[in-house]
Parts: sequence; C-alpha cells; structure tokens
Amino acid sequence: MSYDLLLRLPGLLLAIVIHEFSHGYAAYLLGDDTAKNSGRLTLNPVKHLDLIGFIFLLVFRFGWAKPVPINPNSFKNRKRGIFIVSLAGPFSNFLTALAISFVISLDFIDNYLLLNILLIGLWYNIMLGVFNLLPLPPLDGSKILASLLPRKMEYYFYKNERYLYLILIILVLSDSVDKILTPLINFSLNMFLKIIG
Repeated sequence: MSYDLLLRLPGLLLAIVIHEFSHGYAAYLLGDDTAKNSGRLTLNPVKHLDLIGFIFLLVFRFGWAKPVPINPNSFKNRKRGIFIVSLAGPFSNFLTALAISFVISLDFIDNYLLLNILLIGLWYNIMLGVFNLLPLPPLDGSKILASLLPRKMEYYFYKNERYLYLILIILVLSDSVDKILTPLINFSLNMFLKIIG
C-alpha cells in the first residue's frame, strides 16, 4: 500500500463509520432496532465496509459502504423517520468535519503528518456529506427528497428509482459528478477552513 493511501485511510474510515453508525443510531432512537440486531450499531469499521466499495473509495475516490438496514414500518411516522435517518449520515459527516476543524484551529498540532491526516479526514467527511445529499438513488438525498414528496409522487419516485440509478452511474462514469460536486465541496471546505483560519 502506498504512503498516500496510508495517509488517506484513517480519514476515510472515520467518515464511513461515523456516517453508517449515525444512520443506524438515528433509526434506533426512532424505534427501529433492525440495525442493532444486525450488529451495525458499532464503530467497528469491519461491520460497515464493503470491500470492493472501499477499494474504489481509496483508489478512485468514489465507492460505497454496506447500507445500514432499517425498517421504516417501525417508525411512528414513516416519512419523518426516513427523513431523519437519511439526513443523519450526511449531518454526522458535517459535524465530524466541524470537530476536526476545531481541533486544527487550536493550533497545538506541530506534527506535519498528523496535521495532514486531519486535513484529509476533513476533506473526506465533507465529500461524503455533500455527495450523499445528491437526490439520486441509492444516495441519502434521494430518500430525503422522497420523504418530502406527497404520497402519490413518492410512490412514482420509488417506482422509477432504477432509472434514477442510471443517471448517477452516467454522471460518475462521465466525470460529470465531479463538475457538480467539486464547487460544492470547495465551498463547504472553505467554510470549515475559515474556522481554522
């Protein structure tokens, strides 16, 4: 494994684990113990990683983790539950980015390697948070959007979900997703870096 990959590993693992754990924990707080019963209410990276998706994230900076299983029927309010659980992942990444920014801003880290690892972790958390808010399946943003739609529109949204998957695949393969995400990530990164500055 190259030195660059080793530098990126801690930040990537942190971003993935926090993201997936937060989905499961939010569902648990709302009355759904599916994630808990599946062993996903843990900070153990092994439980959340999809090997191929993780390799893709490391090498191509696009990949996936194991989705946390939830049962929307366990929520008292299905649509509100889906909205909160879906938002929990990206929101946790932004909170983690905020925490990393705060640690860096304390200016007590004089180790270049550690500072580099923190900055990479900052970038991964922002990237994962922003990327997952795109309103395309299987990303969290699609479930957030669907939960806000009237029931009839929500039904058609899920019915045609497979076609929206194709849009995401085309965007990724054509590098168009980078053109969408890069300005959003840079804007968010600059906001967090102002905390440091």
